[in-house]
This record gives sequence, C-alpha cells and structure tokens, in this order.
Amino acid sequence: MPRPDLLGRLRASGVRLLDALAARIARGLVLVLLTCITWSMAEGGTTRLKVATRIVPPMVIEKNGTLSGFSIELWNSIGGRLNCETEYVVMPDVGELLDAVEHGRADLAIAAISITSDRENRFDFSQPIMNSGLQILVRGTAANVEPNPLRELMQLFFSRTLLVWLGIALLLILIPAHLIFLVERHHRNGIIPSTKYFPGIFHAMFWAAGTLATQADQMPRHWVARIVAVLWMFTGVVFVAFYTAQLTASLTVQQIKGPINGPRDLVGKPVGTTRGSTAAVYLNEAKAQVLEFEKVDDLFNALLNQEIDAVVFDAPVLHYYETHDGRGLAKIVGAVFHKEDYGIVFPTGSPLRKHVNEALLALRENDTYQRIYEEWFGKR
Repeated sequence: MPRPDLLGRLRASGVRLLDALAARIARGLVLVLLTCITWSMAEGGTTRLKVATRIVPPMVIEKNGTLSGFSIELWNSIGGRLNCETEYVVMPDVGELLDAVEHGRADLAIAAISITSDRENRFDFSQPIMNSGLQILVRGTAANVEPNPLRELMQLFFSRTLLVWLGIALLLILIPAHLIFLVERHHRNGIIPSTKYFPGIFHAMFWAAGTLATQADQMPRHWVARIVAVLWMFTGVVFVAFYTAQLTASLTVQQIKGPINGPRDLVGKPVGTTRGSTAAVYLNEAKAQVLEFEKVDDLFNALLNQEIDAVVFDAPVLHYYETHDGRGLAKIVGAVFHKEDYGIVFPTGSPLRKHVNEALLALRENDTYQRIYEEWFGKR
C-alpha cells in the first residue's frame, strides 16, 4: 500500500499536469481563433467586427441614428476590402473608447484618435489616416458678447504699449530737466527756485513733463535754457503724435485680434476641451484653467455662452465647426500647433492591424482615400 506522502506527491503532480494541459488548450484556442479571423479575411470569408467610435464632426457625425463622416466612410471602405461586417459602438469620449478596445468590448476603434507615445505603450496603431494638430477657437464678431468698458479701460492702462511709452517719456523728461536745472538754478530770475538738487530737480522735471505733454507754462530765463525749451517743445509735439498713433494702432489691432491669439495667451485663461483628450494634457502643462466637457457640442456651447474664453481641440474639427454650425459665431486664431497624427486603434498584437494597413495603402493607391478626404475637407 502506497505511503501517504507518496500519494500527496502523485496528486500534486497530477494537478500540475492538468494545469499545464489547460493552459496549452487555452493558448491553442486563442491561436485557432486568431488564425480563423486572419484566414477568413485572406480567403474572402465574412467576419463581424465591433468598431468603437465617438461623435466628433466631421470625423464622425450622427444624424437620425445613422453614422457618417470621414472616419466612418474610410472604415467602410477598409471593411469592404476586408469583406467584414461592422457593428459600430458609440462611446461618449476618447477615454471610454480606448477602454473598450483595451478590455475587449471592441475589436478596434476609429474616430479622431491621436497617436501618442503613451497610447503606443497600451495599444497598436495603424498607419496614420490623417495629419492633425491642435488649434484655438474663440468667439466671433457675430457672437452675442456684451462689451465691458471698465475692463477695456483697465486693459488699456496696464497694456504693454502704455508702459513702454511711459518709460520712454520718463527718460525724455529726465534729460532736459537736468539741463534746465543746471543753467537756471543760478539765474536771478530763473524758473528753478532752489539751487539744491532736491527739491530743485523736481521743479525742473515738472516743467519738462508739462512741456512734453502740452506747452510750457513759463519760459526759462537763461539763453541756453531757452534754446533747450524750444527744442523740447518741438520734441513734445513729435512725441505726442507718435504716441497717439501707436496707441490707436494697438487698440485697433487688439479689437481685431482679441486677447487670445496663440498658445502663449492661454496661460491663466479659462479654456475648454474634451475629457481625456491630448488637448487636455497640453492645456494642463500650459497652466491654463482647463474645463473638460464630455461632448464636443457642449464644448462649443460653453464658448458661445461665455463660460470659457477659448476652445483648444483638433484642427480639422474646429475648421469644420467654423465653416458650418459656428459660421460667424466663432473663429480660429493662430496656426496649428502640437502636431499629431490620427490612427486606428487595435489591442496589442491584433492580427487585424496588418490587414487594415494593407487595405489602407490600397485605398491611397487607387485614390479612394483622396476622394473621401476631399468630400469632407476639400482639396488640399
């Protein structure tokens, strides 16, 4: 009769053998499944794929329960070449979309999905389907924006232009003030009542400032000081003319361009974008006051309702809104920055990636891709 310790070892060995056999069977089933998918695509069989997407015009548009847009038409063309049926699964934002692919609720995802290094660590991407980047959208002249005279006046007082000109004026005042002080303080009827530097220099500076801004209230007595006074009055006329022209030009440009004209102007401003997007990451790094919205439509409505000062999002999406629903209400400012590429997302190691890339290359070669692009974005 076997000893108890021998029976225990036999049972443990049997359990290990069963575990190893079960693992091999599971790996085999996975390989068979992937092989069947690959074989069915290669041999013309029909495969049903779940494709995650999100509503982000013009990449994906939903109207009366039907999806359209650049990404949808492009995938339909790819799916036609792969001879597969598509079941679209609409997600609220890019975070949910990527989560669906990562946890097997979708076979792939296509929309406005930027290829980033962090996402490359979690997923596989197709070849780029579009070049993109971020841009800034602000309210347009037709938007219902009430002017704020007090705010505009304060902006004028603390503008860089005014501070620069005040610095120049101070420098110009100090030079003639010292000349007048040196030659007038010893004159019997001079305009400087004290021979001491303080307070004599203050009287000279007051005279120089008054002459620069308007006209001298009294003329110096010394002949050298009078020559300085005449030259200084002429300088004052030129200075006021140049300052007025510069201030008018600055105010005009500010009215045309607005307070936000590029990425540097976003610091400290309330700026909106969608939740989980690359734009949200960029805005946090740029130290803007970031407000994240679930839907793109909510984002645009927040801009028009003055809840935010600007929208930072993908350039193709902003251009589409500017020329369609937002015509006259919003405008794009500045050039494209933080350039990115859109791609189709797959789980790591997916066999679909190779076939999708092959189909995508074929669509580029036969000009199908170009036709779809021009349909939604016009000719490049």
